[in-house]
Amino acid sequence: MNREEFSNRLSLDVSRETWENLCLYVELLKKWQKKVNLVSPKTIGNLWERHMLDSAQLFKHISNADGSLVDLGSGAGFPALVLSIMGIKNIHLIESDRKKCSFLREVARKCGLSVNIVNDRIEDINIDNVSFVTARALSSLDNLLSYSHSFINDNTVCLFLKGQKAEEEVLEAKNNWVFSVELIPSIIEEKSCIVKTQNVSRETFIK
Repeated sequence: MNREEFSNRLSLDVSRETWENLCLYVELLKKWQKKVNLVSPKTIGNLWERHMLDSAQLFKHISNADGSLVDLGSGAGFPALVLSIMGIKNIHLIESDRKKCSFLREVARKCGLSVNIVNDRIEDINIDNVSFVTARALSSLDNLLSYSHSFINDNTVCLFLKGQKAEEEVLEAKNNWVFSVELIPSIIEEKSCIVKTQNVSRETFIK
């Protein structure tokens, strides 16, 4: 994939500098993948479509608000590092695996990114003024809302990249949570989507 195709797929003008950093990210991932299992080996041959473009599609749904963006279970950095390279500020990457955090720091250093990489369990973090929460291939929507509930507020927007079971996960989550939701079609796969939630609170049952 070249810069023009990447830009066209996103309907965005991706600068040469941004593209060069994305390419550097891909090369670092391929290098580290040989010693650390960062992504599924089956997707290495299609990194641009499966990981880079999939992550980048969130950019149009995020504005640089006063608050932070918290990425849950960042793993290899998707979508957070892609979004940082594209210009999103105030990003916190939460990852419990020490080796993966080493990789995230290496990418941040080589690409000149100002991000906060937290090597800790999601349940143990406390971040104030969170505007956006993101996650990709981490857990069910019900679990994601549980993980993030302690640090989100009424204005926080959650953007979770999901596959074909998204509607099923929404129904399951509504057993425990009250929230507004929008399913935004993915530009990558027809049956995938971005689950956008807001106004999240715990469900209370009247007996």
